[in-house]
Amino acid sequence: MAHNIPNILTLLRIALIPVFVVVFYLPWSGAHLTATIIFCLAAITDWLDGYLARKLKQTSAFGAFLDPVADKLMVVIALIMLVDKNPTSFPDLLMALAAGIIIGREIVISALREWMAEIGERAQVAVSVIGKMKTIAQMLAIPFLLYKQSIGDIPTAEVGFVLLYIAAGLTIWSMFVYLKAAWPILSKS
Repeated sequence: MAHNIPNILTLLRIALIPVFVVVFYLPWSGAHLTATIIFCLAAITDWLDGYLARKLKQTSAFGAFLDPVADKLMVVIALIMLVDKNPTSFPDLLMALAAGIIIGREIVISALREWMAEIGERAQVAVSVIGKMKTIAQMLAIPFLLYKQSIGDIPTAEVGFVLLYIAAGLTIWSMFVYLKAAWPILSKS
């Protein structure tokens, strides 16, 4: 394993996951704000580790493997916790559906990328612009949903729901883009 700044940031992001979970469930009035800050810190390290890896020419196989794992773990765990805390009302049922779509897509695309890599066709399912837009929408939605409290006139929960639904729509779209790119290989007998 390469001990460099980008990899250390990725490992930090993974180490923040149990802290994030514990803080989220603490019976404390500052839990939502603190969990939101932890999630935002993790999101910033996601951007920063990629930026530094390219800028400092510190890319590594370990980092290329672990970075997307860390991202998916944090997002999936956040979505599961949000659904757990919001199980009953109609918007929350839609949140569960959106979370299921996002998590399901991650499983499908991860399996597809792994299989495509095994047959030497990984480039066919490289990250797309739609995938990046989906990531941005969900990384904005989750902090709004975690925080819950309005900020001035901004109803954060409602903004979070809208962004999550946008992320779910982009998730479906990006999954079809990846599957369409892989279809010629998948459909071979």
